[in-house]
Amino acid sequence: MNSAEKGNLPAEPNPFVGRERDVEDLRTLLEGMRSVTLCGAGGIGKTRLAVRVAHALRGAYADGVWFVELGDLAPDGPPGAVAGRVAAVLGLPGEDGGPQPETLAGTLRDWEALLVLDNCEHLVGDCAALTGTLLARCPRLRVLATSREPLRTPVENVWRVPPLEPGEAARLFEERARAARPGFTGGRAVEEIARALDGVPLALELAAARVRVLSAEQIAERLADRFRLLNAGDRTAPPRQRTLRAAIDWSHELLGEGERLLLRRLSVFSGWTLEQAERVCAGGPLRAEEVLDLLTALADKSLVVVGAEVAGEIRFRMLDIIRRYAAERLEEAGERDALRGRHRDAMLELAERHGEIGLAGRPAPWDARVRLFRRYDAELGNVREALAWSLESGGAEEGLRICTALRTYWIVRGRSAEWAEWADRFLARCAAAPASVRGPALAGRAQLAAGGRDASRAREFAEAALAPCREAGDAVMAATALITLAEAHTVTGRPAEAEARLDEADALTGEPGQEWNRAYASIARGYLRIRQGRLREAREPLESGLRIMRELGQLWGAAHALIGLGRLAEARGDRAAARARYEEALPPLREIGARPEIARALAGVGRIALAQGDPAAAREALTGSLLLARATGVRLDAARVLDTFAELVAREGDPRRAVLLGGAAAGLRDAAGRCAGGGRFERRLEPIRRKLGAPLVAQLWGEGRALPLNDAVAQAVSVPGPRVPETAPERHPERDPERSALPSPAAVPVTPPATLTAREREIAALVARGLSNRGIAEELVISPATVARHVTNILTKLGFGSRAQVAAWAVEQLGDPRP
Repeated sequence: MNSAEKGNLPAEPNPFVGRERDVEDLRTLLEGMRSVTLCGAGGIGKTRLAVRVAHALRGAYADGVWFVELGDLAPDGPPGAVAGRVAAVLGLPGEDGGPQPETLAGTLRDWEALLVLDNCEHLVGDCAALTGTLLARCPRLRVLATSREPLRTPVENVWRVPPLEPGEAARLFEERARAARPGFTGGRAVEEIARALDGVPLALELAAARVRVLSAEQIAERLADRFRLLNAGDRTAPPRQRTLRAAIDWSHELLGEGERLLLRRLSVFSGWTLEQAERVCAGGPLRAEEVLDLLTALADKSLVVVGAEVAGEIRFRMLDIIRRYAAERLEEAGERDALRGRHRDAMLELAERHGEIGLAGRPAPWDARVRLFRRYDAELGNVREALAWSLESGGAEEGLRICTALRTYWIVRGRSAEWAEWADRFLARCAAAPASVRGPALAGRAQLAAGGRDASRAREFAEAALAPCREAGDAVMAATALITLAEAHTVTGRPAEAEARLDEADALTGEPGQEWNRAYASIARGYLRIRQGRLREAREPLESGLRIMRELGQLWGAAHALIGLGRLAEARGDRAAARARYEEALPPLREIGARPEIARALAGVGRIALAQGDPAAAREALTGSLLLARATGVRLDAARVLDTFAELVAREGDPRRAVLLGGAAAGLRDAAGRCAGGGRFERRLEPIRRKLGAPLVAQLWGEGRALPLNDAVAQAVSVPGPRVPETAPERHPERDPERSALPSPAAVPVTPPATLTAREREIAALVARGLSNRGIAEELVISPATVARHVTNILTKLGFGSRAQVAAWAVEQLGDPRP
């Protein structure tokens, strides 16, 4: 007790990696708060963080910083065991039966010290009683506790210890791996390991120990059976920390029977709401009305993570490690098939109800539809789980119905390709399905093909849908198939067939419940008129469709009409009106993250800005459009934007790169089977051909046609170089220093590296939602100045010059924006 720094803190056995901000925040918190509890799941790093904070505070307390390990105390031990352990650590004299909290408090009354109580979860009541007594009677004492659930004392501040961020997790793995095998280099496999292990330090350290005999790639491949792989830890650690399974077993053994039952049943979800948990998990000994209290208990014990509010409901999830453990328990209990079936049935019921709302089959205001679109960002994992179980269990009809019900969401999000794949797998197994199932499914599959700009497949599926839809008496889906068929005929140059199909659809859409189809058919007719060059006749059907869509509260459909009106104004030479229409379409599209339509509206803005002599605005809009088109994988959309980019780059004084981009656009059109007539830029090549010479233009054009999409995007979005003087002499291409200075595709960052912190990624997502700095500040309860600083950091780290580029990056890299 006479040393300069009193205490007994354990030495840190290896370098502390990550959580630097957490350490500083906890130091600050302990300056003003007397009781802080670090809560989190087993293996999340509570003890290591507490020790690190305690080391940082050595010397700040006159009577020292003291570490009290409680993990080896039995939960059914004698009264006063916790107080006795504290007394023993502090070197205080013992007494018969161990000191009581009151006795210990009397001894420590004048102490200025920090007590670190480690592993309190199995003694939470005793720890709470002792902490309450000590803090009430010892004014200069502070307590830092670690526990898998809060102590629930009046002065406690609960700090939820999160998993490591992806960069920190990779650093931790590499640090420990190099200690196990000097010279270790893991490459991209390390990122995969860090992601698969949820940033849980114990799991990462156990995995890193395996590099003595496995490469990082081998470890990543074996993580499907992670409990077997991660079973060789530090022999000097407490038994509960030596293997991943032991860490979770420790938590599981502390649960009540009802908590264990709910935990294993929740493993069928990738994430859930309270209502979903009550719907799927209740049954047998577990009543629906018990779920809320049990779920709260699991969250308190750090086995369930309380997530964000989405569509007006709090969502919950488990770390993947916990979920896999719970899934094993579910299978051991013989409940796996029943629970997965109930989960699939619940998702089917939800999807069909929400699908009707999304397409205005049920009345709802626009903001309710926005919430649903955002909800299915969160439900994506559950939908995939439900579809996978439908395939595994022979429930192909149920899987097909889910695909049909949710087709709108996948089209809006630009995910048509994935969901078309699912639908095709189910259609192959449902040849004998009732017409009432197969007909709508084929019509929905046609819409998915149209959303992916695959006109031939859209026509094929729409034609196949008509007979079963008519047989089933499903006029709504028959009209849907006819309209999709008309759209396919329009883009493939069959106007007469398109007109006939729209006339057939009009004959079906006069009945109640067909308002969406009536409006969409009218909009499709307007697009057909534009293609035919009948511009005077195009306005009325587009405006009629716009009016009906707005009356329905379906602003996605209204935006589709607005884009059509923008194209009409553009074709008529009214640039101001065209730009206004394109820009008017963007806000509702951004609300629901409609990536393909956002890309098309931005492409329109970019074309008009270029025509108006505003190259900076054109570049910003075209960059956002091109990145979104690449993210959705729609080659025709990317080709159209690259075509305009070629014009822009030519005006910026870089004719060689302009030709390269024009060739890339031609190559994409050719790959999509749509090269007839060429693009806008191809028809304007003659001035560049005269300037550069036909041989060089042909060479560059050929190189562009061979460029992969990512490389073409890189060439387009790279910062323009200095203007080439109009009088520059022609040079032989092999000796042309300017051509050799053309940035190579690999040198241009197509997608900037994800070096952002968690807060910066959160702010980038809010930028993608269109929020201003003030709006972001209100959302996150921080100051606008702090937001501005974060936005500046984001722009600097990603190498961007505008919020639009940040928004496009966030949509592509972080998923569709949502609250």
